[in-house]
Amino acid sequence: MSAAPVPPEALLLSPVGAGEPSWGLPRSAPVWDGAERSVLSSGAPLTSQPLLLPAAGIPWSVLRTYSSISTKEKARRNAVCERTELLEVLKARVKQLQASSVPEVTVTKAELAPLGIDRRQEPLRQAAATRAAKEPPAPRQSAAGPAQPSGWVEKLRKEMHVRQAKVERKLSIAASKMTLVGQANAKVKVKATPKTKAKAKPKAKKSPKETKATAWSQSHAGPSSAYACSKPRVAELKQGVKAEKPPNVPEKRESNHQKIMQQSIQSNLECLLCLQQPEEAERLLLFYHGSPVKRKLLNVGAYNIVMRSWARKGCLHRLSRLLSMLESAGLRPNLDSYAAALECMGRSQACTKTIWRCVQQLKHDGFHVDELFQKCLFEGDEKETVLRAIRIVQPDYQLPPAPKPQSCKSALLSNFYSKEKVVSYPKLDFSVQELRERFQQQLQMELNNTITIESVESTKPLTPQARRARKQLAALRSQWRGAILQALQKSKHNMSQKRTMSGYNSLYPYLCLLPDEEYVDIMMQILNTLSPQGESLSVLARELGSKVYDRYLTQRKLRSRQLEKVQEIYEDYIHLLAKDGQPGEYLPREYWEKLVAEAGYGPSLTLKDCSWPYVLLMRLGVCLLEILVHSVKVPRNTLKPRLESRLIPVLYHIYSFRSSWQVGLIKPHPIFSQLMSDAAETTLTFNSSVIPMLCPPIPWTSPHFGAYVLSDTKLMRYVDGAFQHQQLLDQCPQVNLHPVLDALNQLGNCAWKINQPVLDIIISIFNDKGNEKLDIPPPLSEAPKPPVTPSNSSAWHKSQKHELLLCKKKAAEMHSLRMDALYKLSIANYVRDKVFWFPHNMDFRGRTYPCPPYFNHLGNDVTRAILLFAEGRPLGPKGLDWLKIHLVNLTGLKKKNSLQERLHYANEILEEILDSADRPLTGRKWWMNTDEPWQVLACCMEVAKASRSPDPAAFVSHFPVHQDGSCNGLQHYAALGRDLIGAISVNLMPCSVPQDVYSAVAQQVEEFRKKDAAEGLKIAQVLEGFISRKVVKQTVMTVVYGVTRYGGRLQIEKRLKEIDEFPEEYLWEASQYLVRQVFNGIKEMFSATRDIQHWLTESAKLIAQSGQTVEWVTPMGLPIVQPYYRVRSTVLNSNMQNLSVKSSANNNQKPDTVKQKNAFPPNFIHSLDSTHMMLTALHCFRQGLTFVSVHDCYWTHALTVDVMNQPQQREQSPLAEEADGAAVECPRDRRIQPDEGDGFHLFLQLSPGSQRALDRLWTLAASEAVVGAGRAILSCGSWGKGTAASPPRRPHHVEMLGQAGTPGGVQGAGGDGVAALFAVTAWRGERSWRGLRDLVWGQGIRWGWCVPTAAASSRAGLAVARAEGAVPRVRLLFS
Repeated sequence: MSAAPVPPEALLLSPVGAGEPSWGLPRSAPVWDGAERSVLSSGAPLTSQPLLLPAAGIPWSVLRTYSSISTKEKARRNAVCERTELLEVLKARVKQLQASSVPEVTVTKAELAPLGIDRRQEPLRQAAATRAAKEPPAPRQSAAGPAQPSGWVEKLRKEMHVRQAKVERKLSIAASKMTLVGQANAKVKVKATPKTKAKAKPKAKKSPKETKATAWSQSHAGPSSAYACSKPRVAELKQGVKAEKPPNVPEKRESNHQKIMQQSIQSNLECLLCLQQPEEAERLLLFYHGSPVKRKLLNVGAYNIVMRSWARKGCLHRLSRLLSMLESAGLRPNLDSYAAALECMGRSQACTKTIWRCVQQLKHDGFHVDELFQKCLFEGDEKETVLRAIRIVQPDYQLPPAPKPQSCKSALLSNFYSKEKVVSYPKLDFSVQELRERFQQQLQMELNNTITIESVESTKPLTPQARRARKQLAALRSQWRGAILQALQKSKHNMSQKRTMSGYNSLYPYLCLLPDEEYVDIMMQILNTLSPQGESLSVLARELGSKVYDRYLTQRKLRSRQLEKVQEIYEDYIHLLAKDGQPGEYLPREYWEKLVAEAGYGPSLTLKDCSWPYVLLMRLGVCLLEILVHSVKVPRNTLKPRLESRLIPVLYHIYSFRSSWQVGLIKPHPIFSQLMSDAAETTLTFNSSVIPMLCPPIPWTSPHFGAYVLSDTKLMRYVDGAFQHQQLLDQCPQVNLHPVLDALNQLGNCAWKINQPVLDIIISIFNDKGNEKLDIPPPLSEAPKPPVTPSNSSAWHKSQKHELLLCKKKAAEMHSLRMDALYKLSIANYVRDKVFWFPHNMDFRGRTYPCPPYFNHLGNDVTRAILLFAEGRPLGPKGLDWLKIHLVNLTGLKKKNSLQERLHYANEILEEILDSADRPLTGRKWWMNTDEPWQVLACCMEVAKASRSPDPAAFVSHFPVHQDGSCNGLQHYAALGRDLIGAISVNLMPCSVPQDVYSAVAQQVEEFRKKDAAEGLKIAQVLEGFISRKVVKQTVMTVVYGVTRYGGRLQIEKRLKEIDEFPEEYLWEASQYLVRQVFNGIKEMFSATRDIQHWLTESAKLIAQSGQTVEWVTPMGLPIVQPYYRVRSTVLNSNMQNLSVKSSANNNQKPDTVKQKNAFPPNFIHSLDSTHMMLTALHCFRQGLTFVSVHDCYWTHALTVDVMNQPQQREQSPLAEEADGAAVECPRDRRIQPDEGDGFHLFLQLSPGSQRALDRLWTLAASEAVVGAGRAILSCGSWGKGTAASPPRRPHHVEMLGQAGTPGGVQGAGGDGVAALFAVTAWRGERSWRGLRDLVWGQGIRWGWCVPTAAASSRAGLAVARAEGAVPRVRLLFS
């Protein structure tokens, strides 16, 4: 007979140590595996006795043991009996599950594991011991050892291992692929996987033995205690099989594909949790848990999500079953598991004993209660509920104090983060009330998800044709909305009808996350912005899926009450920024973290990971796109009433070729395109994240939180589907990311406003057919007309077809450029009377970008010209001069002239400047013939206003002045390679006249051309007079970023096309010749640069060939990985086309060696470039400067240009030291500078043959700078083979060869290098020291160090000084 069911309450009251569950929670019905999983949906009373035959009531074990029939007959009956047993078990379970939906368990105390004992194996041993006295005699044993399994069990075990080794790999791949796709008519298959693999799964009922073996093999992960006591014999055998598993059977390591699958499963569960459907979430979990192959796709996070869903409802018995499932899967609960359990207990008002046991088990597993509140993320009132449960057993418990803020220990930023001196950071020119109002405006815009603004084309007069077209469009859109809504609802209904156990991957839950009207709005937005030339299906699918995901995140933030907490904290945060707030002794990040720590309660500001896999986004987008394409139709006679009134699709799917790839396009019907063109609508709809923020951005405090109030923003941009970057950021200690986060916050806190006079001029030209010379694209009506189509298409000539293709290509380009300009100007016009901000993030190399994509200061000449700093500052004594110099720089003239000569030129053309400012469109239009015409015009207006003001020094200017790097990539290479010639060419060495590397390369190429022309080379003769700085500039600039000769040839060809006089028939040959000469010139001028670039390339090649991606950490502490793999495409089958989705999300794929090696040099230099910019930004912020950047071009007020230039020079040298492996931070004016009167020896290494440099140094030291100076020559032989490009790393020994009485006595030492020793005994003052210092820096000095005079008087003293660390090596870098 069955034992009476024991209610859960009885278990909760059992004393500790008497065999209760280790969690202190009720054990629910067992988790059934194998064929039994299909009928499991809820718990039911189970017995601990052997199962009985329905008719006779005789245990199966008795029938197996006692029988007098023959062996052959016995085998036949056993097969029938075993099949009958399985069917009867299933029938009994079905009846039990149908009888009651309340899970109950029947266990004995002996079957439960007490605290402190292995809770997985002890119940099995106890159950086996209890059963030994009750069951009939066991099979025959050997006298030497314990009972062995019978022969048929041994056969089953062997068969199980053979089949497991052969089939498990195929099953895991096929099942994981099919779980990701396989519903909504979109089945996923991987190209590299043969179709037969999905059919490798054996049938479950071939024979009794195979049936049994399958059941046991599927349960090898380890049963729960409840399951062990419900079928004791099967559990025993399973445990024996697991214990005796051959050691040579390898466990399959978790692959990154499984991580993606886990992400997909968890997103499905989160989706059901969001829909408040815990039953469906649990059923989905059971679907995967019931199969050992699919169970491998589950991790603790999946179980935790379902536990959270039941915890919110306070269903303790449901949660207990999930705990049993978790343990049966061989997983251990983590902190989130305990948080869910305690939350459930807090909501269900569980007894003290239950909570106490849970807390004890938490501690037993190595956790601490404080960690729940320090490491777990909470939503809504979860944190308070967990705290309430804990205080039931610990009434005096208090939340743990916030961790002590950590400071970055980087040597480059020791001064910036130093707390020795209190620094008051700059304030915004707004009051607290003004910022509070702006925050509410931004919040409302983000809550609406989209914003509709007036187009700048609205100023055009409305024609009757436009009125008629708008009326038609309004009527059609109303019909389309209804048709889309109906099609969406029908599709959802069909999906819901098809939902079976194998259909859990249906997109149906994702189509229920938002109201149906929102899906319709998203699809209509895509339709209204579709280009007449069409768009790629993959691009539209990704955009549709991303829009749904963004709105889903917004809803999650609202439901979790995260927004309420953000509002409360922001109310206090603005006091740090406002001019009437408290003193700004904190960085924005530090102050936000302080406010969050003080808030204590409430939801976490970071959501639990809920990202959707890239393939899922694409599938969802394809599904919505199919609905849109099939439901939107238009009457055929819309434009021509005489035609038949028949509905035709508005969108249709075609194939086109882009390069050598066939691409599927979604293209609108010409009727729709014509209607849109005729209507000339005056409104544009954007996502709220496209518009600049109307309040200061939320500071970045972690890789998961910052920028917008609600809109989800990534700290690091990366390729779709890649997750390696996010993994590195999560693994990196947060304190190491503080400099990067603080730099992004500094850039984002810069307030902007619109230069309205310039904007009005641009809009007037834009609406008047544009002007390609001024970079304002004309409308499509100005596109070249295609040739007249002949009646017979076969009569077309090849030239006519080519002309038609060119016309179509030109029209597509014009439409793209026109819409881009329309978006930028319309957004600028929308914020013309507002102050706004650009939140920033970065790419995987660390280069920073504004988050709004269309309108920002990284745009072209037009967008930069209409941006001004919102905060104005007086020009000061030199501000007007800097404005004039900036204006000349923008013209592209006087590149080789000094700053003073440029200022003089600006004063000479002051009349032209004033004419341009006063009459930009009607005057002499001097500004139109410059490199950056719109920025020149804006600067002309600023110079005119400042010049005409009563006091120019007091004139308040909002205009940004730029300081642009001189070929920044070459600057970094020159600094890294200690390349003297290269450093001079890119202005890293102090010179009276600024150097122009582009002109230098052009001049060298011209010399090559003259030589070749003299030798009779035809193309060299043709190029006479056409080689200019502009022709070679782009190639020179990008050669350090990895441009190939092929790419360089295209760049030069484009520049030559712009020269009207150049003969077109020589374009290819001329560009091929010039790119070769440009590369030769750069190689000659920058020898160290090419050597370093080659070394970086070869290093990356070796790393990639070893199977690893190239990774490094920038001097700012930012981890970087190159995400270039040999990507395998995943094919999504849809009704329209098979969509190939490439995802670099699998680290198991081999790195792409070619991309890894070619991309490493430019990516590495880009990372150094971004580091230099961030260091400058932080130091400018500490100085109270307004600072923004366009990569290597730094912007600030005219007043503070000189102040900004100081940190730029200081940061270049330590940065190169840090990148070179030596963590040195020593500003230039602090190096080797002694106190007046102190004596020391100054050792300086020079290049071989630096006779002139030594002479000048000696002359200065003897005649002007130093009293009693002497000079000696030192041998470099024992330092290693040092060269000019690569100086010796660590000098160990210095030998003095004697004094050189005259400059002519200086000689080299074996060609290995020369070092000069200056014995300085006295100083004449600061002026003398500066003269010596500047001369040292200007004479090719590579590095040096100083030694006290006493220590340097002998070799022994020098050795002692070096051993005691009294001889610090100081590198002299180019600043």
